[in-house]
Amino acid sequence: MNIVIVEDDPQIASFLSRGLRAEGYATSIISDGESAARAVPTMADDIDLVLLDLGLPLRDGKSVLSQWRAEKFVKPVIILTARDEVAEKVKGLNAGATDYVTKPFSFDELLARIRAALRTYDSASLTTLEVADVTFDMLSKVAFRGGKRIELAQREWSLLELFMRNPHQVLSRIQILNHVWDYSFDPGSNIVDVYVGYLRKKINISGHEPLIQTVRGAGYRFIPPSSKFS
Repeated sequence: MNIVIVEDDPQIASFLSRGLRAEGYATSIISDGESAARAVPTMADDIDLVLLDLGLPLRDGKSVLSQWRAEKFVKPVIILTARDEVAEKVKGLNAGATDYVTKPFSFDELLARIRAALRTYDSASLTTLEVADVTFDMLSKVAFRGGKRIELAQREWSLLELFMRNPHQVLSRIQILNHVWDYSFDPGSNIVDVYVGYLRKKINISGHEPLIQTVRGAGYRFIPPSSKFS
């Protein structure tokens, strides 16, 4: 588990790093807001959680967090700050914070909050599919592309889930019929093409690479054409 500490006070940063390493976490420290805004999204796959101070030099933590969330950085972020006013807490949470701890704090309490945030994120991950810049919540049946919500009808979200569970794979019309309609259907029907067309219009939006491709004579697949996996 890797935790990034974004904190400009070297004593606090060192204290947190030593304590977390003693608990078995790997840590890295970033000391200003501009560096954090640039670095964290590029490290997203290697980060499990971020501890973020609000009062940072060069750029404040709330602005940094808002940028991360806009760029689809979804890992847990716990805000650390000396600001204990309710309004500041609300601003931090509205910017996308997972939790909020006010300085001075007990390290044991912080550790408990870190573990809770990681457990919650792990549980949420089991119900969320992500491929390219598309996210699909399988519980609420809500999809997003590039942060924009996509409204889907029942057959459309069933089809999207099938595609996202099998990225890069060519799915034949018969496979799609069997999974999405779940009963014997006239293989000569064009219902698959109709619903793929509906979904394609919603997913292949302007300004983004087309994700739903027709594979001539074979079926359909879900993957950006520039993907290294194609």
